[in-house]
Amino acid sequence: MKINDIPSKLPSAYLPEKVKNALRFMVIGSIGMFVQEWFFRMVMWLMDQPIKDSLPYYVAFALGNILEMIPNYFATNWYTFQTRPNLTNAGGFALARGINLILQMVFLPFVLRLLPDANNTIITYIVIFVAGIVNFLIQYIFFKKNNNTK
Repeated sequence: MKINDIPSKLPSAYLPEKVKNALRFMVIGSIGMFVQEWFFRMVMWLMDQPIKDSLPYYVAFALGNILEMIPNYFATNWYTFQTRPNLTNAGGFALARGINLILQMVFLPFVLRLLPDANNTIITYIVIFVAGIVNFLIQYIFFKKNNNTK
């Protein structure tokens, strides 16, 4: 057996392409989450740790998100959807990430204030999970619409 034959022998070789895309999306998204958190913490440190829910706090959060988007866009192209960067998928990526950012910065705090007695951790995970699904579906539409594969 040659090294090039190994991927075709793995169990993942038999999964539908949409499932493979979703799994790769989760891998890139998980890595992106850590990169975003690192950028966020770095900006918070540079801003001398602003108070939570203040304007500088949200600026740090948005900057972390924006800085993480650059490597995430290229990883999403090359690894997740195996496409080439172009204006169509860049627009779809920006739209999906903008909606994701709004869900995290506006909708999540709104829900947490609306349900003060609820478990904040569970609510946060639910909102982030829904944001991830919305993010994937929008990106899938734009990345597969003009499929310039490698």
